Amino acid sequence: MEGLFSFLLFAVFFYLMMRFGCGAHMIHGHGGHGSRGGHGGEQVIEHVDPVCGMRVAMDQGYGKMHQGKLYRFCSRNCLDKFEAEPELYIHGPKPDEGGAL
Repeated sequence: MEGLFSFLLFAVFFYLMMRFGCGAHMIHGHGGHGSRGGHGGEQVIEHVDPVCGMRVAMDQGYGKMHQGKLYRFCSRNCLDKFEAEPELYIHGPKPDEGGAL
């Protein structure tokens, strides 16, 4: 019985380390510590939120495929605005709508 308890304790520890510890980086494809800052020759891909203009990293925020293109959003609020009127944010304001000075 003691062997079973030890095994279960080890299994729980292993699961937690893979889910939240160093193993989480390997599962999600980050490739190791420090890769977010562009160290090791890796390039961090960023998108620009079409609603608010904020920069969004590939592994952050929300993503939405629209007409074969991936758009990234900083928040659920921006995603909801885009889903309501995607054409407004894809092409930007039209000149007759006061977008140009």
